[in-house]
Amino acid sequence: MDTAFSSFFESQHGSRWNSFKNFNQISPVVQSHLKQVYLSLCCALVASATGVYLHLLWNIGGILTTFAMIGCIAWMLSTPLFEERKRVALLMAAALFEGASIGPLIDLAIQIDPSVLITAFVGSGLAFACFSVAAMVARRREYLYLSGLLSSGLSMLLWLHFASSIFGGSTALFKFELYFGLLVFVGYIVVDTQDIIEKAHFGDLDYVKHALTLFTDFVAVFVRILIIMVSYKAWNIVAHQVSFKLLG
Repeated sequence: MDTAFSSFFESQHGSRWNSFKNFNQISPVVQSHLKQVYLSLCCALVASATGVYLHLLWNIGGILTTFAMIGCIAWMLSTPLFEERKRVALLMAAALFEGASIGPLIDLAIQIDPSVLITAFVGSGLAFACFSVAAMVARRREYLYLSGLLSSGLSMLLWLHFASSIFGGSTALFKFELYFGLLVFVGYIVVDTQDIIEKAHFGDLDYVKHALTLFTDFVAVFVRILIIMVSYKAWNIVAHQVSFKLLG
């Protein structure tokens, strides 16, 4: 029995050690590229927070900021790689407009309970960090096969949203879109991280575009977690008020 336990713990320790050894498969050039990607991602999140703040001050978020964000992304993707400063500026502008676009949701969360916003952001950051690290320490191309499944899931979400906007939706359908969408975009964090690493190994070092990809994943996860928490908090407030009136 002692031999069995020792062999089990050795195998577990060896599997964890092999997983972290997989990080050494990432070449120094790719590691430097990833540092640029995540630094740009952090700057984009700061720009997005600035956009949220501007919305809270002047109520600028809406359909116009959404179109402005799409325009900045299209402009950035069509800009040549050698115009690095311009592409970085367009990424920051897109992040700022994205922050302003989700400003109404964040304003609602602040009105209901400001702690929900902090919890949602910390939870999104922890989830993003954990799944990104998991993608880095895994074997190369191990999770890239999930891209087809995730694309199918995203397509299904778009069709469900399109159908509900035309024929009307139910609460159950809304919850399904919310939780299934969260699962899809968490999966995209893993797949996109491995895809960025693989592209960098083959010479694609466009850190601005890669930062945009991860920024989109982060915002998608954050928005869904925030909506889930706001809905749960609002339901608790309504239930408490109803029970107070009934008991009063």
